[in-house]
Amino acid sequence: MENTNHNHKKEAHGSHEMDIEIEGMSCASCVSRVEKALKNVPGVADASVNLATEKARIKIDHGKSSYEDLLKAVENAGYKAKVQEAHQDHTNHLNHMHHGEEAGSDKALALQKQKDRVLVAAILSFPLVLPMLLQPFGINLLLPAWVQFVLAAPVQFWLGGKFYGTSWKAVKNLSGNMDLLVALGTTSAFGLSLYLWLFGHGHKHLYFEGAAVIITLVLFGKYLETKAKQQTTAAIKALQALRPETARIRHGEHEQEIPSSQVKVKDQVIVKPGERVPVDGIILEGHSQLDESLITGESLPIDKSVGDKVIGGSVNAHGALVIEATAVGAESTLARIVRLVENAQAAKAPVERLVDRVSAIFVPVVIVISLLTILGWGFYSGHWEQAIINGVAVLVIACPCALGLATPASIMVGTGVAAKAGILIKDAEALEIAHSINTVAFDKTGTLTEGKPKVSQFFTEAGKEQEVLSTLASIQSGSEHPLAKAALEKAKQLGASFTSGQNVRSIPGRGLEGNVQDQVILVGTEKLMQERQIQLGNFSELAKQSEHNGETVSFIANDTTKKILGLISFGDEPKASAKETLSRLRQLNVQTLMLTGDNEGSARKVASLLGIDEVRFRVLPEDKARIIANLKKDHRKVAMVGDGVNDAPALAMADVGIAMATGTDVAMHTAGITLMRGNPLLIPDALDISRKTYRKIKQNLFWAFIYNIIGIPLAAAGLLNPVIAGAAMAFSSVSVISNALLLNRWKPASQRPKE
Repeated sequence: MENTNHNHKKEAHGSHEMDIEIEGMSCASCVSRVEKALKNVPGVADASVNLATEKARIKIDHGKSSYEDLLKAVENAGYKAKVQEAHQDHTNHLNHMHHGEEAGSDKALALQKQKDRVLVAAILSFPLVLPMLLQPFGINLLLPAWVQFVLAAPVQFWLGGKFYGTSWKAVKNLSGNMDLLVALGTTSAFGLSLYLWLFGHGHKHLYFEGAAVIITLVLFGKYLETKAKQQTTAAIKALQALRPETARIRHGEHEQEIPSSQVKVKDQVIVKPGERVPVDGIILEGHSQLDESLITGESLPIDKSVGDKVIGGSVNAHGALVIEATAVGAESTLARIVRLVENAQAAKAPVERLVDRVSAIFVPVVIVISLLTILGWGFYSGHWEQAIINGVAVLVIACPCALGLATPASIMVGTGVAAKAGILIKDAEALEIAHSINTVAFDKTGTLTEGKPKVSQFFTEAGKEQEVLSTLASIQSGSEHPLAKAALEKAKQLGASFTSGQNVRSIPGRGLEGNVQDQVILVGTEKLMQERQIQLGNFSELAKQSEHNGETVSFIANDTTKKILGLISFGDEPKASAKETLSRLRQLNVQTLMLTGDNEGSARKVASLLGIDEVRFRVLPEDKARIIANLKKDHRKVAMVGDGVNDAPALAMADVGIAMATGTDVAMHTAGITLMRGNPLLIPDALDISRKTYRKIKQNLFWAFIYNIIGIPLAAAGLLNPVIAGAAMAFSSVSVISNALLLNRWKPASQRPKE
């Protein structure tokens, strides 16, 4: 609890989230018990426990509980716990990434210990199993009972001792887990063997080998499971490894090498060829190509020069660069990506609610079935020895561990492989919902088109070109809108002088208004002109021609004199991959819709070029969310794709919001899925990985349930040897994780070989 002071300081600022690392969970029943214990702590608003990550994500209300209360609740439930905050300051977050590496070495050591225990158990169990293997060939090597006892006892009580410890804690909490089933089953087999040896009057067949082999197989299964679980976090480890340990800082004429965690905003960082960029920044000097593939999924190096942004963790291929740091620590792109992927992997998908309900009653039901099996066989046949063996088989075939791992293992691998491709999924719910999307609504500018419009035509009265262009540039000089940038570029090309307009304000969905030399100037749509009662004259016909050619039109007018000054039209080319994107969405049986504030001609031209099913034009920002809501009322599952502030309400309204990271932070925060580069092909890729992940979840749940639905009745019917049952139980969770790991073979469309 070395962070106690810092933790209480955080509490003073209101409710927040935190992570607790939990040791000792073995199955879905453990998950339910830990969740219940945490939710019973005063001040806990919600708790979600993930078996695959072995973490609990907890929402705590301000001032109503301490971290010590949470840790105590977990320990009282029978598990070990330690605190790790979900949202940390800059230094702590980087330390957390560093501690993650230390934790990785600790886990490697723990895995080696598991392997050693399995080897010792196998060595002790093999002599017990060998006579059984040779018996069909007429070779009788049956060991004396005392030798069997000497070999089996260490496996049962030393190597299998952890099953008793966790079982006792579960029983004290009036609950059960997988370890309790293993302990009851193997102890029954061991105890029966002991009874038959001591009081069986020379009884030859004992079951020491059954108890020892079951424990060995379970230990082996847990070892494989742990090893496989570590592979599911490979994406996080790969991202964490991208941050270099040191950075080279320039102070005047001097250079100094410092830890990356100590770099501050505005520091000038030198990055030599072949080195990784330590922080987010802007290039001050130099030109190079940067490999951002592990961050954005972009396979080709990208040309960067003075003024361009760079992402920490990317590799500088050629020239030396001097970068001004703009984001460090927890605010860096790399840290935010790691946090986003961790959050997605820690969250629970809605489908897990079914598993939670089943796991809550799973172990007690299995124990009852085992008791009924023993009593039924005992009274029916009179062979109580066989009755106990059948009851043991019921206990050890049960697979609550596979149930608990089925969903989180798939989500961890799915979100990890998506992150490698440049698709960041905010939470498990977005991943689960995305598989059912049947309608994708697009914003046009910057999403389907390049978002870099250029002036096509400029009309005004003869001899007034410079004057009107100067007025237009003055109004738009402070705007970040793509059309404004294009107009300013045109003014600069033609040498028009301009100043900054006064009292400039945006009129959403219509244009701009501001003062130039005491005149109120308007720049915007025909609707704006109509609302201000400005006659368009001949410019109306020119506008129609431009719109027919698929261009975006803006009028310039003097609202003081109610006089039209001119007309400017813009062209914006569709992105190179936009047409293929729409084609792939059709292959996925997804309908497409374009929502744009642009005119009909421009909207229909883009829709026609790309093959969009439906188009809505002259749509105001507030109307986008209303259209999405109406689509949902028609029982359509809708994803909205956008990149601007005006897209945020529609992104929030959609079943799944998909934001381009090339757009605004507001859009990214609102969306459930963020695409790390502006390639629209990532949209069908996001739906594809979601569908494949959800398919794995369904497959895993099917196998987890089928193991139990088939295995438990077979064991109860006396058709399953306890050793075979133990093997099936041990490998059930391994098969579930292995199936989830097959998602690692998924590749985004851009990286697949052309057919």
